[in-house]
Amino acid sequence: MIKLLKNKEVRRTLILQIIVALASVIISNFIDERAGIIALIFSALFILIYYISTYKRYKRIASLASDINKVLHGDNSISLENYSEGELAILHSEIYKMTVRLREQQNNLINDKKYLADSIADISHQIRTPLTSINLLVQLLSAPNLTDERRQELTHELYGMLSRIDWLITTLLKISKLDAGTVTFKEEKVSLQTLINKSCSTLLVPIELRGQELVINTNGDFVGDLSWTCEAIGNIVKNCMEHTQEGGKIEIEACENALYTEIIIKDNGTGITKEDMPHIFERFYKGKDSDDKSFGVGLALSRMIITSQKGTVKAENHNPHGAKFTIRFYKGIV
Repeated sequence: MIKLLKNKEVRRTLILQIIVALASVIISNFIDERAGIIALIFSALFILIYYISTYKRYKRIASLASDINKVLHGDNSISLENYSEGELAILHSEIYKMTVRLREQQNNLINDKKYLADSIADISHQIRTPLTSINLLVQLLSAPNLTDERRQELTHELYGMLSRIDWLITTLLKISKLDAGTVTFKEEKVSLQTLINKSCSTLLVPIELRGQELVINTNGDFVGDLSWTCEAIGNIVKNCMEHTQEGGKIEIEACENALYTEIIIKDNGTGITKEDMPHIFERFYKGKDSDDKSFGVGLALSRMIITSQKGTVKAENHNPHGAKFTIRFYKGIV
């Protein structure tokens, strides 16, 4: 308790109380000696009560400061819920809220760090696979007595590998921009026919080579970022194309109403397995039926683009067989 007297505020208040008490005792003593004794007793009692209550208050503040210091040094077992009563309750409550937020931010930073490490490992693995194939192709191309026909085959395959790496790096850069929140989506109004045609333009030749049929039915307009949305829809159509047999059918139906713009993409291919369904939009996830050329980032990028524009995307199977993707861009916050 002696340390408490080192506090200037407490010492100043105590001196003022003693002066007032002495003045009260002297004045009361002039009136009546017994009144002076009573005034002395009550003055001393008041000073003692004040000193004890002040000591307890400062002790609680010191305890609170000690707990906060432990929290700041990583001791998450400290609970500030004990400070719930008394004149410091508001301060305790605010500090408790701040501590909870600090703990949440710490957990988020730990999770982000782990996620970043896993992502870097996945990216390294995804890039290393085609690079290994490229090294083998380069060795084969440098072999003596290689026929022109074989050289053309290897060169064509090499170009394919380089295109895959280029596509992967470009897609990962787009995902990184969306993760960082640096993308500004435009508000463009175009017809749904224009949106779907542009989304499928790069896939028309592969679809034709596979002998597949692409059916498009649209009605209405779309408001959003044309370029990014074409990327999202194109990746989903590409996924349907790759999981539909030769001679199969891909249908795209798009319409607009007062609440949202809806785009339904479905095929009559193999569909989505029960095991793959919960993970189909996860980054770097490759389903059981995926080929070696799949990186598992296309659908993840599509979902990020759609959700960033107040949209939703749902994957399911439809009868009798095949996959179905339902995209909705809402005109208001839901």
